[in-house]
Amino acid sequence: MMNWPNFVSQLFNGLALGALLALISSGLTIIYGTLGVLNLAHGAMFMLGGYAGYVAYTYTDSFIVAVIGGSLFVMILGIVMERVIIRHFYHRPHEDQLLVTFGLGICFVEIVRFIFSSQSLVVPPPPLFQGITSLGFMFYPTYRIAVVGIVAVALAVLFIVLYRTRLGMIVRAGIEDSVMVDSLGINVYRVFMIVFGIGAMAAGFAGIINAPVVSLTPGIGDDILVQTFVVVVIGGVGSFPGAILGGLIAGEIISITSMINPGYAYVMLFVAMTLVLVLRPHGLLGTQGRE
Repeated sequence: MMNWPNFVSQLFNGLALGALLALISSGLTIIYGTLGVLNLAHGAMFMLGGYAGYVAYTYTDSFIVAVIGGSLFVMILGIVMERVIIRHFYHRPHEDQLLVTFGLGICFVEIVRFIFSSQSLVVPPPPLFQGITSLGFMFYPTYRIAVVGIVAVALAVLFIVLYRTRLGMIVRAGIEDSVMVDSLGINVYRVFMIVFGIGAMAAGFAGIINAPVVSLTPGIGDDILVQTFVVVVIGGVGSFPGAILGGLIAGEIISITSMINPGYAYVMLFVAMTLVLVLRPHGLLGTQGRE
């Protein structure tokens, strides 16, 4: 039924979804903007963050430990991936990068399915954020409100790292011209390793934060990967602010369209992406960079 409380509720749902998409997309766009690698395993890293957090929660009953454990696990996995496999594909065609990361994603999904089966798993929200909150004209799940705040803090930390630290300066310079950064005597491959780890950690963090909202399954990263690439295209490849803007736009499009006709939610998302590609091929906040 279309009414004001339902509409506002959907706006809140879109904000929560958009914040998560922004966080995941920021990791993806940092990796691609700096390394030039199209990481199709990013959705699997989102899924792995959820499962790693679930394991940590099972042994500790602490949501904070679950968040830290899930994030660190995926960050370490990302660093190992970069050092062992990804760095051999920096100068290879994009087709090779797509194939190897797509294959890694499939391997991660099947390993998780082998260990945990396909049964849905649930991570409860922390006691502080359980239940519902009255907003005066409607009731809304407390944890979904908390998700927006948690993701906002995480994005603020990423912003500070990218725009207020020496590492961030090198990363942003690498996005513009990685050859020049290398010629200045900076160990580019070490920076690449750190960047890949940070990007993977963003996906893992989002995975465990999202676990109390949507139950965990091995295929949970597939849909989120498609949405994330759409967000990157809308916001602009390699643009951190673009990832945030694109995530919020995509979240609201999916949520509001679902209220009218759920079958057209992703159709409208792709319509929005098509319009952006036609009217502004480099994205809303993107600039022409590497091909």
